Amino acid sequence: MIGPNITHAVIPVAGFGTRMLPLSKSVPKELLPLGNRPAIHYVVEEAIAAGIKHIVLVGHAQKSAIENYFDINAELDSQLRAKGKEVLADSLNWLPEDVTVSMIRQGKALGLGHAVLAARPIIGEHDFAVLLPDVVLDPFTGDMSADNLAFMMDAFGADNHSQILVDNVADEDVHKYGIAKLSDASNIDEQSDINTSFKVAGFVEKPNLADAPSKLAVVGRYVFSNKIFDYLANTKASVGGEIQLTDAIDALISEYGVNVTTMRGNSYDAGDMRSYVQAFIYFAEQQLAEDK
Repeated sequence: MIGPNITHAVIPVAGFGTRMLPLSKSVPKELLPLGNRPAIHYVVEEAIAAGIKHIVLVGHAQKSAIENYFDINAELDSQLRAKGKEVLADSLNWLPEDVTVSMIRQGKALGLGHAVLAARPIIGEHDFAVLLPDVVLDPFTGDMSADNLAFMMDAFGADNHSQILVDNVADEDVHKYGIAKLSDASNIDEQSDINTSFKVAGFVEKPNLADAPSKLAVVGRYVFSNKIFDYLANTKASVGGEIQLTDAIDALISEYGVNVTTMRGNSYDAGDMRSYVQAFIYFAEQQLAEDK
């Protein structure tokens, strides 16, 4: 069942992709391919499959190629159809008619929290999802990847608690992520293959394993109450001179409560070179297998 109240999603695409240099010097990291499609293609497909109708890209002047990717290239479309390549032309214009993709500029690069806040003029009073384009959920495992977001949307509709997707990570990777501190850790079933939702007491950013409150790491999918905008607007810059999304989440937890949702399936970090190469090979192999 798809949560009926969430129809908007924010995808922040303003980052320069320094972990992917030199590949990302002239090509936005979000357009780097996984198989025969750019990474952001899968993220947008995931959002649409979960019921999102309006996607807001938060970028900057050098990221207009991303917006162009989701637009119709009339000249290319005309040429392909003139050559009898209707199937190929149709595959390039794949966005459903009831889905809108908009882009708004972040302006100053003041962090993830600031990027989400920049979408407020378009999101308005709607509750909304946030999908980080660096994180691509495996789309080759049935509906599992889209089901994560749909579950979060349903869970939000049930109790109005914002939801944050988490996944169990290996001991050696704990220091790379924001780690959830749960209100009731006894509810964790690390081997579960179903989505579950728990209250979260807070997050610890990139802790050492010995200091980590759990091994549940933030994956890069959020469903937020519109109230998060008020907290972001009042959040002061902290680490690196940036407005941190986690600071606003902590404030939201203290007043309204926030849940974490455990993830089903696998995810890939498409913003890290080693993980990206592994993901590219996997996606290409899956697509070749489907084409046989």
